[in-house]
Amino acid sequence: MATSQLIARQLQDTALRYFLEVVRCGSISEASTRLNVASSAISRHIAHLEALLEVSLFDRHARGMVPNAAGELLAVHAIRAAHDAERVVADVHALQGMQRGRVRIASTEGFAMEFLPRVIGDFVETHPGIQFHLGVHPPAESTRRILQGDADIGMVMSRGAEKDIKIEHLQPSPVMAVMRQTHPLVRFRQLSLRQLMAYPLALPEPDTTVRQLFDIACHRQRLPVEPVLTSPYIASLLGFLTHAPLGITICGEISVRYQIERGELVAMPLKDRGLDLRNIEVQTLVGRTLSRATQAFLDYLMAQLTGGAKGQG
Repeated sequence: MATSQLIARQLQDTALRYFLEVVRCGSISEASTRLNVASSAISRHIAHLEALLEVSLFDRHARGMVPNAAGELLAVHAIRAAHDAERVVADVHALQGMQRGRVRIASTEGFAMEFLPRVIGDFVETHPGIQFHLGVHPPAESTRRILQGDADIGMVMSRGAEKDIKIEHLQPSPVMAVMRQTHPLVRFRQLSLRQLMAYPLALPEPDTTVRQLFDIACHRQRLPVEPVLTSPYIASLLGFLTHAPLGITICGEISVRYQIERGELVAMPLKDRGLDLRNIEVQTLVGRTLSRATQAFLDYLMAQLTGGAKGQG
């Protein structure tokens, strides 16, 4: 068997990159397409890794390849090695005063509609050489992209503890009723769910946290939930309010923060029990040292979250 030092050196070559792509894709054929490399070449490199380590790295099924315990351990090494390489390059560029760098963000739709684009835009005014990629995904997928190294920063609604995920920032985000400024209910300081039932409701899909809390609270009071519009897209729900003067939707304050500032919408607090059981999470990978550009943006992002929340989360 080769020495540990020799194995370590050989684990830093192309084979490791091919291996990690198969882990991400779940099959050699899809990895071949993404890498633009022949499937046979990828198979040879993975076979070389397995021979080198004297262990199988995948459970092979008809539908694809799933890393076993040894494969998962090697994937963690591969991801961290890739992160370290990216960070070194970024930090070398940062020696020029953060004139270059790249930050990858995975976010759910509510944050990505206007809040994150505005924060990014403000940040690049000071650091014009920093490039961003903003991916919009469901919460579980955003977290998965952090775990697999496809994103540096994740921004989601809380989903409970996740192994290897570091919560950089946690902030309450209660469910609020959102409507136009001309809506009859805006004369109240806070609302009850019962008051909403008399108006056309546009609601997110039942599998979202905001809708689940809403449904549970309504069920507790035996209130019928009969939305006139259901959509997985917050933009569609807010667009409904533009054409339905009496319409109401539900979301967190941050999703409509700038529409509120511009006087387009109002977010009304709901006093019913259980509607405050949500938090915004800003996530990174445990044990990962962020590049200077990423850390600078992370600090700026958290300052914007806390500075503009105005007590509403």
